[in-house]
This record gives sequence, C-alpha cells and structure tokens, in this order.
Amino acid sequence: MAMVGGGQLARMTHQAAIALGQNLRVLALADDEPAAQVTPNVVIGSHTDLEDLRRVAAGADVLTFDHEHVPTDLLEKLVAEGVNVAPPPQALVHAQDKLVMRRRLEELGAAVPRYAAIQSAADVDAFAARVDGPIVVKAARGGYDGKGVQLARDVGHAREIVEAYLASRVPVLVEERVALRRELSALVARSPFGQGAAWPVVETVQADGICVQVIAPAPELPQESAAAAQQLALRLAAELGVVGVLAVELFETRDGALLVNELAMRPHNSGHWTMDGARTSQFEQHLRAVLDYPLGGTDAVVPVTVMANVLGAAQQPAMTLDERLHHLYARMPDARVHLYGKGERPGRKIGHVNFLGTSADLESPAKLRERAALAADWLAHGQWTDGWDPHG
Repeated sequence: MAMVGGGQLARMTHQAAIALGQNLRVLALADDEPAAQVTPNVVIGSHTDLEDLRRVAAGADVLTFDHEHVPTDLLEKLVAEGVNVAPPPQALVHAQDKLVMRRRLEELGAAVPRYAAIQSAADVDAFAARVDGPIVVKAARGGYDGKGVQLARDVGHAREIVEAYLASRVPVLVEERVALRRELSALVARSPFGQGAAWPVVETVQADGICVQVIAPAPELPQESAAAAQQLALRLAAELGVVGVLAVELFETRDGALLVNELAMRPHNSGHWTMDGARTSQFEQHLRAVLDYPLGGTDAVVPVTVMANVLGAAQQPAMTLDERLHHLYARMPDARVHLYGKGERPGRKIGHVNFLGTSADLESPAKLRERAALAADWLAHGQWTDGWDPHG
C-alpha cells in the first residue's frame, strides 16, 4: 500500500503496517523526512506532481494520505486510471476546502458557526453587521496548525486580512468567533464495506492555534453529548463517503451546543492518545479501514489518557534530545514517548508523550495533565518547569 506524505503520521502508520504484514510505500519530499527515515520503500517527489503520484501508487492495493494537500484534479486522474484512492477525492475535498465543507455540512443539517464566502472586502461589512460580534478570517484552502486562520481585532482589521488574501488569489471566508467552553474531537473510522467505529470523544487544548494537549475522554462531557458527537461523526463519514479515519473537530459552546469546526480525513493529532490508551490505535485502524479489513475495538484500556505534544523550543537546548529522554525516563518511567525524528525548530511538533491514568485521575485529571505538560516541556526545553533537581 502507499501513502502520500512522509511526515510523522506516515511514520507512525508505517509502525502499524509492520504488525499487519504490510509494506507501506511513502511519497516524501526528501529522504530525511520522518517516514523516509524508517521505511525502505520511499519515493522522493512532490504531491503536486502527477508522475510522482503515479510512481508511489504503482502496484499498490490502495493510496492514502499523511496530509490533505494533494490537488483534487490529480486524484481524479489517478482514480480514472484505476488507482484505489482512500478516502476518494470527492470525500477528501471536504477536508481540503473549508467553503466546500461548510456548505455540505449545512446541507446535511450539521451545526456550524455562521460564515460567509468573501469576494471583496466590502462583503466583510455585511457579514459583520449580521453577526454583530468578533470575526475569524480563514483561507479556504491550505491551512493547518493555526496557519491560514486569523482572529480579527475589529471589522477594519478583518478587511485588511481579507484584502491580503484576495491579493494573493487565496479564496477566503469569514466566520463568527464562537463563544466556546472548549474544543472537542470526535474520531471515527469507516471502511468501504460501510463498517464504522468510534473512539471516546476527547478534549483538545490549543495554544496559538496548535494543539498542546488532549484528554481522553473529555472530562465532564455529558454522556448524551458524547454519544451525539460520535453519532454525528459516524453519520458524516457515511454521508461524505469517507474511507479511513475521520476527525471531526468540534466547538462546545458555553450553553453545551456542539458546532463542527474542521474535518480531517487521516490519522489526526487528537488521536495520538490511542497509541497507548485504546484497544486499537488510529494508525492501525486507518490501515484496517482503507484495506477493508474488519475494524478493531475502540474502547479505552484505562480510565483516562493524557497526550501532550512536544513542541520545539524558541532556542534549541544544549542537551541532546537523547539525553533529555534519558532524564525523563529516570523521573517518569511510565511516560510513553513517541518521537518523530524531526529537526528542532520553534513551535514544530517533534513528538508527543502519553500518560495513562487511573479512575482517580479521571475524577480529577489536573495532576495527570500537569505531569504530561512537565514531560513535554522537559523534552522540548531541557529544563524542569517545577524546578525539580535529579541530584537534590
């Protein structure tokens, strides 16, 4: 089988593929990308080049994705040539284009923030008058980890952002800034046979548009709300024709309503906890789904799991990452660390760490979250933020 993209998602999918007896070929931009470091079956090329896509897909049972940035017209050509693309391009476009997604979700009756497509800066004024509140400006295509999303200070600032996007020929939309309690993620998988499976709904914690922590399951989420989120995600997977993993990122408003924010049709940051905390990891499940195997169990194996992303420090520590890992295990032997083989840059995701908790941690997850944050921060900076001294 083949995967477009050589990032950490492809790297962790390769790990899952080994146990299933699969040889995962990846299309990487360079031979030092995370997945290219660990799999011998690598095609060096671009996801925007049809010939490179043909090379990685040649002879593969299925072609799937580490990211959603492959042009739709190229995927349609591959399908016309007989390539099994999963998810298919008519589904994937809903994770590629925010306007296409918003319109389709409205048709399906899924609640979304109020929004408008913008053709000129003057359209911003009309939308601002309609929502009478803060505005978010989004590039319709190409954004990730907060990129392509800007919170406008006021209407004038929103117009400036829109004008800059339009000048660069970037399609743009505006949305109301939702008064939210927190962000959630409903992760599901669907096979071509139509089988679906859903993991527990999780809470995602963001900083500067980047996910820094995930708590599984989401604390104090009413059972009926969790079930509604899972059912919504499974319904969207079926209606959109998704094959593989689907992450439905949600806003939980202050009055308890759930609004769909984003869709991702691949393994997702909000599902990294499943590598240690669930019966079947999202990476194995994605493979099972695209290969049309029966799906695995999605139950949590412990009452609560906390995942913390390791983000590159503003200044790279003098201590090597290997040394930092050594000290982390000395202090926290229960930490489940997953490193991506990426160079350290400010804010870059270079790994994640999972902590498995007890029933007591489920009742009060603050301590477990603090340990996860400590571990991730140590791996990033080489300094214990609580002042812990291993020689004290």
